[in-house]
Amino acid sequence: LENAIEKVEKVVVGVKTVKKNQEIIEGSGLIVTSDGLIVTLAELVPQGSTFSFFVDGKQTSFEILKRDLEKDLALVKIGETNLPTVGFADLEKMKLGERVFLVGTIFEKEKPSKIVNEGIVKSFSTERIETNIFEKDTLKGSPLFDIEGKVLGINTIDSEGKVIAIPIPQIKQFLSF
Repeated sequence: LENAIEKVEKVVVGVKTVKKNQEIIEGSGLIVTSDGLIVTLAELVPQGSTFSFFVDGKQTSFEILKRDLEKDLALVKIGETNLPTVGFADLEKMKLGERVFLVGTIFEKEKPSKIVNEGIVKSFSTERIETNIFEKDTLKGSPLFDIEGKVLGINTIDSEGKVIAIPIPQIKQFLSF
């Protein structure tokens, strides 16, 4: 598990947004290509807001390439290259009760740092992966991983704090991979 977390935390990007009404939204994104493509939740990058993206704790330039509000996904190109990546899990091999974990970015005193949590798969379908993990909104956009450090999905957090992931097949379709 420690090896998987070590591998995964390198591909998590911090996202900080200031909306027009000055509300601050914090979350994470996932590096999907070494040349700087990241995927995050569309709700973390609403149009008309001011954004900051952080790689290894440092702010980086970016361009938002596309948003899909229905799927709640956004594709962003950041101004970094030679970035680490991890593989996608095969969801056909996923099992109920499988151990999963998330790694996300939190902002304490304006400085981004990583946080991890662990749980199991409660249920899954092509539409969503439900876990028994409860978290704060600030971990939206964090990736859900398996014990090998392969991405299962991107996390959303419902009104009760339950972590529910958008599965990899939907993300691949959005990315056109």
